Amino acid sequence: MIEEKGFEVGNIDSTIVCQTPKLLGYIPAMAANIEKALGCAVGQVNVKAKTEEGLGFTSRSEGIKAYAVALIVEKR
Repeated sequence: MIEEKGFEVGNIDSTIVCQTPKLLGYIPAMAANIEKALGCAVGQVNVKAKTEEGLGFTSRSEGIKAYAVALIVEKR
């Protein structure tokens, strides 16, 4: 939809919050899958993982949260 309006993804910064499973080994594949799905160049997608260290439902392994911010730029 954004391409139809003359825009494209500049970059994406995402964070996954969970206690388990540990995601470090999956992060490169996750970023690559997002880049492929959106047609982004390698390096345009950043995926991070963190825990909440004893706070909330994520620290009790009852769920996972995810946040993402996308920079949308006018096509060159």
